[in-house]
Formats: sequence, structure tokens, C-alpha cells
Amino acid sequence: MNIDFKKMEGLIPAVVQDAFTGKVLMLGYMNEAALAKTEKSGRVTFFSRSKNRLWTKGETSGNFLEVVSMQEDCDGDAILVKAKPLGPVCHTGADTCFEESNSSQTAFIDQLRGIIKERKENPSAASYTSSLFAKGINKLAQKVGEEAVELVIEAKDDNKELFLGEAADLLFHYLVLLEAKNYSLDEVVAVLKQRHSK
Repeated sequence: MNIDFKKMEGLIPAVVQDAFTGKVLMLGYMNEAALAKTEKSGRVTFFSRSKNRLWTKGETSGNFLEVVSMQEDCDGDAILVKAKPLGPVCHTGADTCFEESNSSQTAFIDQLRGIIKERKENPSAASYTSSLFAKGINKLAQKVGEEAVELVIEAKDDNKELFLGEAADLLFHYLVLLEAKNYSLDEVVAVLKQRHSK
């Protein structure tokens, strides 16, 4: 990383974002030693201005922030840390230091979309997803229809586990169908947003 610590008198802001939900968790400051320790340990370490020392988030609570990735901003004077929180981030017990909930898992859909796209572009004989693409649009569309019917059948009963399993199957195959058609979920969301604004 090419960070200009001199620009900010030895400290740079480090924005910590949940790597899986996209939620901003907290803001801290790093000096060169804190950045080096973070890179070496894989756990986010800041320079505490109040304690005047290095401080690894979670060192007393056990709620560490495990680093997934780090990148500097365009000016080289701030860092975005994507991390996996091992518990509440704020000392108050809140999910974030901005008192926001960090329970949504829908950002995983973007990761899944990336995996689906990769399976399409780099097929593997061992991949179920690749086999779906190989069967063609007609078979894939039929599979989505079958999954939709199975979800409807489960909706009539009261078995949460089976219903959610079928819902997951339908969503997965729907995402594969979108990719096979070279459309994105973002385009579907755009249609929903347009309808919502009317």
C-alpha cells in the first residue's frame, strides 16, 4: 500500500466495513506501526489517540475484526478495511459505532452472483452451476419453473426448513438464469425502483 502518513501528521483514517454486508462498522486511525501490525496479524489494529498506544480492536472483548482486504483511497491518505466482525463492534454492544443493525445478509447475493458468473466464464466439469449453463436456456428455464412449483407446494404447508430450502433453490436458479440471459439482478432492481417511484 502506498500511504502518505506525513500528509496527516502520522495518522490516517481507517474506515472499517463489513466485508459481507457492506455496512460501515467504525472509523479509527492508524499510524505506520498499526498498519504493519494489522497486515501481519490479520486483525484490525489502530493507534488509540486516547491511550496513546497501539490498540487491537477486540483485545479485551474478544470481538476482533478479521481483515478480509485493505485498500487505500485515491489520495493515499485513508484506508478502507473490509473485515469480518467477530461480535458487536461498538463498546456499547451495538453492531456498529453508528448504532446501525448489521444483520442483513443480502450482500451475499452479490458474492454469489460473482461465483455464478465465474462458473459461466470458466466452466468446470465438477461444478453444478457450470452443468446448468451447459444444458442451455430451455432446460435452465424449465428448472426455474420446477423450483417455483416446489416453493408453491411448500408454501401451503408449515415447515419453515423445507420452505426456506425451496426458496433458496429458486433464488439460486433464478440468478443462474439471469446470468445465462446476460442480464443482471441490478437491471431487475432498476425495474422495481422505477415501478416504486410511480
